[in-house]
Amino acid sequence: MGIFATRKIKPTYMKKTRILLLLLLLTSAWCQTTAKDEAVKVDPEVFNLLNLDYPGLGQVKTNYQKGDLQAAAKSLLDYYRGRTGIVNPDINLHRINVSARERKWADEALDHTFYVHDGYQPSFNYGKDINWQYWPVKDNELRWQLHRHKWFSPMGKVYRQTGDERYAKEWAFEYIDWMRKNPLVEINSKKYELLDPADADAVRENVRFAWRPLETSHRLQDQISQFTLFLPSPHFTPAFLTQFLCNYYRHANHIVHNYSAAGNHLLFESQRMFFAGIFFPEFKDAKAWQQSGINILNREIAKQVYPDGGQFELDPHYHLACINIFCRALEIANANHNEEVIPQSYKDIVEKMIVFYFNICFPDYTNPCFSDAKQGNPKQEISNYRNWSKIFPANEAIRYFATEGREGRRPDYLSKGFLTSGFFTFRNGWGRDATVMVVKAGPKGEWHCQPDNGTFDLWFNGRNLFPDTGSYIYAGEGEVQKMRDWFRQTRVHNTLTLDGRNFETTQSRTLLWKTDADTQVLVTENPSYKNLTHRRTVFFTEGRFVIVDEASGSATGKINLHYLLTDGKVAADAKKGTINTLYDGQSNVFISCIGSRKPELRQEEGWYSLAYRQKTARPAFSYDIDKTGPETVSYVTLIVPNKDGKPHSFKAKIEKSTAKSLLVAVNIDGKKQTLAWNL
Repeated sequence: MGIFATRKIKPTYMKKTRILLLLLLLTSAWCQTTAKDEAVKVDPEVFNLLNLDYPGLGQVKTNYQKGDLQAAAKSLLDYYRGRTGIVNPDINLHRINVSARERKWADEALDHTFYVHDGYQPSFNYGKDINWQYWPVKDNELRWQLHRHKWFSPMGKVYRQTGDERYAKEWAFEYIDWMRKNPLVEINSKKYELLDPADADAVRENVRFAWRPLETSHRLQDQISQFTLFLPSPHFTPAFLTQFLCNYYRHANHIVHNYSAAGNHLLFESQRMFFAGIFFPEFKDAKAWQQSGINILNREIAKQVYPDGGQFELDPHYHLACINIFCRALEIANANHNEEVIPQSYKDIVEKMIVFYFNICFPDYTNPCFSDAKQGNPKQEISNYRNWSKIFPANEAIRYFATEGREGRRPDYLSKGFLTSGFFTFRNGWGRDATVMVVKAGPKGEWHCQPDNGTFDLWFNGRNLFPDTGSYIYAGEGEVQKMRDWFRQTRVHNTLTLDGRNFETTQSRTLLWKTDADTQVLVTENPSYKNLTHRRTVFFTEGRFVIVDEASGSATGKINLHYLLTDGKVAADAKKGTINTLYDGQSNVFISCIGSRKPELRQEEGWYSLAYRQKTARPAFSYDIDKTGPETVSYVTLIVPNKDGKPHSFKAKIEKSTAKSLLVAVNIDGKKQTLAWNL
């Protein structure tokens, strides 16, 4: 039996199991025991998990049948050290590159200071006797991601680059220490009557964090690289190998019986199961792992990706992550000559997802931080395009972005709408001096999606003038959850609310998307609250935007139209209803808003977050009109991106508004114009 193998415990072993758990949970003597004090022993269970008739395992089988477990384990290690034909595309042993950041993680890990999350720096120390349940901030991500062991692979890379055995020795110790202190067990009152209920709850909680399928799959994938990097070390002993393989099997077996229900978690888990089955074909269950993983990917790519290429979480960051999950499966299959398991339809959808992504991004390769998205790193995004270009060499646009415009061909269009996903991009160019507005107004998204229908980001001449509020932090307890909830509010997005409340319904429908004229038009409608529908019309003409917002229905209350800018100096004139930025550089914006009744312009609390636990104060404003009856409250807003920061004169009047048409007369700097649409 491996250490704490997951299986139904027979009655004859119940007393031993109880004693073991009690020792683990209740005695300080056990807590002070470390893997350095105990010899790692051969786990005979590994020989039941492996197919000993697999080519190359003949000597392993012979020694095992003789009952010589030590010799069998040594033969198994010899086999893996000499194995060829199985490719890990993540590691090039002839060219090990270690960044300064990775070296820092590896060096700190020698002292049990573990890099867990970018949002928590400097990293925490987890003690000489590692406390894997240490939770210094009650942010769930901090505890979940501890169990991803992100520093293990960097330790392996430094080891391979330097030959310093300290890294291999410490990795082996930490690996076994984690196994012993984080057992995968089933807890219920019938099995463990001797446990105090509080202790049983503690074990349940630890399993919830240490063995969540997403974290388990992360380890399942990264342990392949650790295996590749540390395999030659004398600290990677035959006995350690048996413990490693039993633990690896435990991971895979747990995932295959506990996949997440949906979303990107399910994709990550299935892709990693596919990789596990390919990299370790010696396991009896390897083919089943492969098939399980690829079957889910083939099913979910059609389920999670809309026909227009948008991923159903409606979050640019997770859309990107899903592209890379699907591409990773392609890379693994190609590297190991398993291409036939992935149909052409799968590849076509991935290519469509990439097209979606580059259309909703800005010229500097960053993306809007809608929902739980992070801004991303341009250098990393270019690297993504390079990888994608290898998979889709015939796509000239992907090559264009991969080479920063030096090769390939940029798209032969500018503005683009994705009507099913509800993402729309107004664009007058692909260069960094372009004007680019991305509007989000789609169906109800999954967990990462925020109630923000109708919101937008606006890039002009090298700056995002209206960055999305972002998410700042994920789920947690107490104050952590309050921080997350603040950033998810509807009122902290560039859209319309009733009494500042969150939307009750997020289900926008597109009434019109028209880009074949000098004036481009988007019309969307969202039933935001009971008895209140918000219709937003965006006209893009001559580099300027005129936005018409109409709140119709019998609901009453204060209608708020929110505009949230990037940080910097801003001049607001409540009497005129204007906002004018005075930023350094040549990227500014002027806003003027006219309502069906004169709106009150007031400043609100404003923040935006581009990265986890990083936030920046910014000017935020609301135009408010009281709605006292069934009348429609309307606003006409002029938004002029400009270099000089000068104000503009603006007059506007809605001449006609029906369910199927709109006619607006505007006067901008003395120039009259009629803006209209008809269904």
